Amino acid sequence: MNKNLSYIFIGLFLTLVGFSSCGKKTKGSRTDTPSSGTIEFVSDESFSPFIEEERQQFEYEYPKAHLKAIYADDITGFKKLQDLKTCLFFTSRDLKPSEVAYFKSKNLIPETFPIGYDGLAFIVNKNNNDTCITVKDIKRILSGKVNRWNEIYPGSKRGGIEVVFDNPASATLHYVIDSIMGGKNLTAKNIVAAKNSKAVIDYVSNNINAIGIIGSNWLNDKRDSTNTTFKKNVHVMSVSIKDKATPMNSWKPYQAYLLDGRYPFARTLYAIVVDPYRALPLTFANYVAGPKGQLILFKTGLLPYRADITIRTVHVKR
Repeated sequence: MNKNLSYIFIGLFLTLVGFSSCGKKTKGSRTDTPSSGTIEFVSDESFSPFIEEERQQFEYEYPKAHLKAIYADDITGFKKLQDLKTCLFFTSRDLKPSEVAYFKSKNLIPETFPIGYDGLAFIVNKNNNDTCITVKDIKRILSGKVNRWNEIYPGSKRGGIEVVFDNPASATLHYVIDSIMGGKNLTAKNIVAAKNSKAVIDYVSNNINAIGIIGSNWLNDKRDSTNTTFKKNVHVMSVSIKDKATPMNSWKPYQAYLLDGRYPFARTLYAIVVDPYRALPLTFANYVAGPKGQLILFKTGLLPYRADITIRTVHVKR
C-alpha cells in the first residue's frame, strides 16, 4: 500500500490543522471593505478547481481585492468558522440548527448561500472496463460486505477492491457516511484515504483494483465546452438505481443528469458567511451565488444553483 495513504477504520478522524485567517481580530484591525482589502477564506479541498476560477475572476473585476484560499478538510473548516478564525467557508452541507444557535449566542448572524451542485463520482482505472455499477453494490462495497471484484462482476480476475477517498475528514467522506450509508461509519479494511483529490486520481490511474471517490468537478476536461467529456486517464463509472446496472439504465455525473435527477449522488454546495463587518467575505459569497459566479461554476462542469438551463443532445465520439 502506498505510504501516502492512511486507513479509515471508524469513519472520520478529527485532525485539525492551524492556519491564519480573516476572522477573529482586535477591534479596528479589519481593513477590508466590500470591494477591497486582503482576506483569507476556507474551502473544502475537493472544491478547489471551481473555487480558483471564481477567485481569479473576482480579483480581476475587483483589482483592489486580494483573496487567499485555504484548502482544508471539512471538519477543520467548520472549526475555523466557529472559532471566528475565518469569515467564509465553502462546504457541501448547510449549518445545523445547533450551529446556528451557537453563532446567535455570540451575537452573530450566519448567512448561507446555496451556490450549486456537483456529483459524487466513482472512478476506476482506464484498463478496467467494468464501469456500470448499482447503488446497492456501492453500499455493499462501502460496508465491507463485498471486497473482491468477482463478487460484483462474475469472472473478473482483478482480485481485491481498494476504495480510495480524498481525505479522512473531507466533505466527500461526510457525504458518503451521511447520505449513502445512513450515518454508519466506514469500517471496511480495504478503504483508504489519500492526501487530496489529485492523489485519488493518481492512485486510481496506477492501480487496476482501485475505486476512487471524489467530487465530479475534478474530472471535467476543460478542453470540452459542452462539459460532456471527462479526463482520459481514468474511467468514470455510470451508476444505476436498478438491481442490475446496464449502459441503458446507468448514468454519469454530467450536468444534465444532475439536473434531471438521473444521477443519484448529487450534493448541494454552500458558501457560509459569518462576518460581523459584512465586508469582503460577504461580497465574494454574493458574487459566487450571483449571475457571473454561477456562469463560472457552470463552465467548470458543475450545476449552478440559480440558472435557466437548456439541455440539448450532444453526440460524443467513443
